[in-house]
Amino acid sequence: MSTPILPGELVPARHVNLKLGPGLLQLSSDPTPQSKGKGNANPNAVIISTRAGSLDHSPNGAKWWVDSNSRRYVPAAQESVIGVIVGRTGAEGWRVDIGAAHTANLDALAFEGATKRNRPNLKIGSLVYARVSLAHKDMEPELECFDAQSRKAEGFGELKGGFMTKCCLKMCRLLLDPNHFLLPLLGSKFPFDAAIGVNGRVWVNAKDPRHVIGFVRCVEAVDPDAGGGGMGEREIKAMLPGLVL
Repeated sequence: MSTPILPGELVPARHVNLKLGPGLLQLSSDPTPQSKGKGNANPNAVIISTRAGSLDHSPNGAKWWVDSNSRRYVPAAQESVIGVIVGRTGAEGWRVDIGAAHTANLDALAFEGATKRNRPNLKIGSLVYARVSLAHKDMEPELECFDAQSRKAEGFGELKGGFMTKCCLKMCRLLLDPNHFLLPLLGSKFPFDAAIGVNGRVWVNAKDPRHVIGFVRCVEAVDPDAGGGGMGEREIKAMLPGLVL
């Protein structure tokens, strides 16, 4: 359950495989003697909030982040994003717009099975679904298009065809929540492929263009920061027949 939090507040995040998302910062040492010895991968580390919002975490407590109304994405390691190819970095990779303050770097070998002779042929304007492999405030982010553990694509890579829409960062995290109603509801009405980036971008592809339009309009209607004002399940069910049938 999410709880309100302000900048500078201590966060009780403790896990052996702890991963911090947007809005959280791990310091090298704990400035408050009262919080020592509470257990963490680094017992001397302290985690604080860097923004106001809602503190949330995964069910097992391994991932923690702060949801806020920020419109600019702040990259964090291990997060999935949708990027747009905006340029090349020599012959070895590409520069990718992920909606952050700086473009990200994507190496030509950061794909499943890629070699110097067998590399993807991405063009300016191509969409990619990637994972943030490196994120540091003093460095440009780096991306990879494969799963860190299996080294397989697992859905990462170039997004061909389809349509990309933008929404608030909070909406993307809602769509990634398996308990959220929207994606299962739409999946019961028509088949589609979708990719959700936590950087405020959603990609969808379907055989019928009406289904793509209906999907996008439903996302806009549920988005709390868009014109729909955050419709609920009942309202979406009522509007669906006029969109996709």
